[in-house]
Amino acid sequence: MKNVVFSLMLILLVGACGKQQAPPPPAAGAAATAAAAPTGGPFTDGEAQQFAAVGPIDTHTHVFQKSPEFYAMLKKFNLHIVDILVDDDADPAQKTFTKEHKDAWDFVHASDGYAVLCTTFDPFKFGQHDFSEASIRQIDRDFSEGAIAVKIWKNVGMELKDAKGNYVMPDNPAFEPIFKDIAAHDRTLIAHLADPDTIWQPPTPKAADYGYYMEHPKLYMYGKKNAPSKQQILEARDHVLEANPKLRVVGAHLGSMEANFDQLGQHFDRYPNFAVDLAARMVYLEMQPRADIIAFITKYQDRLIYGTDNEFDAGNKAQDAIQDWGERYANDWRFLATNDTILDRGRKVQGLALPPSILRKIYHDNAVKWFPGILASSH
Repeated sequence: MKNVVFSLMLILLVGACGKQQAPPPPAAGAAATAAAAPTGGPFTDGEAQQFAAVGPIDTHTHVFQKSPEFYAMLKKFNLHIVDILVDDDADPAQKTFTKEHKDAWDFVHASDGYAVLCTTFDPFKFGQHDFSEASIRQIDRDFSEGAIAVKIWKNVGMELKDAKGNYVMPDNPAFEPIFKDIAAHDRTLIAHLADPDTIWQPPTPKAADYGYYMEHPKLYMYGKKNAPSKQQILEARDHVLEANPKLRVVGAHLGSMEANFDQLGQHFDRYPNFAVDLAARMVYLEMQPRADIIAFITKYQDRLIYGTDNEFDAGNKAQDAIQDWGERYANDWRFLATNDTILDRGRKVQGLALPPSILRKIYHDNAVKWFPGILASSH
């Protein structure tokens, strides 16, 4: 959660993208499009109808209050969402798992089937003698009420330590019974493990994530004694994939491989049980050469799932959330579905104009495949 701040990272991270560097100048045939005034703002009526027609599913949101206006937005857009729980001891709103858990279920139960829950477990009970068993009991109760997935968050690998002061990695044996249980119930693991590269690099005040990590030092890894590298965390994640071939794993935020699409493609080739969502990482697609990212999406069209990391926290105004969510959906749609020039986070970007069959997979079909039961309680 709160990862929308990462989606602002632009020029500082382009250099880490391997062969896929900053976009080249537009070809002559695209000059007129690139020079056109960018489109922006909320959906037009026509765009909203096109978006609704694809049956959009946002598989990465965080919602913790009920609102008639908000439910009306979901119905207007024919939009289904996955509401994800996170246990974050650095966030006052998420520090008390019991309240967050209740608020999320209250929202889901009143959504008329437009929302489903992704539950989680309390990693800070790690080390207790019954950690695995107690976590499974709580997860299974949520499964019995309709939860379709379980989230493991980046505090595993980046914050949580054992009794000896060692960082706890996602392939720790204590988590294995939990993963087995998820697979046995034919549910999905959403894995937000590791973060963008700059979290392990010296602080740069001009970096878009600078303020966030100065305010959340527990999750800023640069200079931390004995802190694992990003690669070590991702390798531990890969051990989970290897040890649990029947477990569906959706890597949140492009699987934290947002700066290296070659690496991401290699993971798709190696792990058939692995897919990723696009939540709060659309900017990394926008930074790639247009022809390259179209080719990548086309090749791996069955492994990319739409998500945003949109939030609607308790106490927030519904109208503010509705406006923010609507503009995010509109900008993402224009980038993926049209040839328009858009203005996103201060950059002009030409849309990809993906074919309807691929749009349908990214926005709908892949969510249904990778999250069985996501529409089971649909209206």
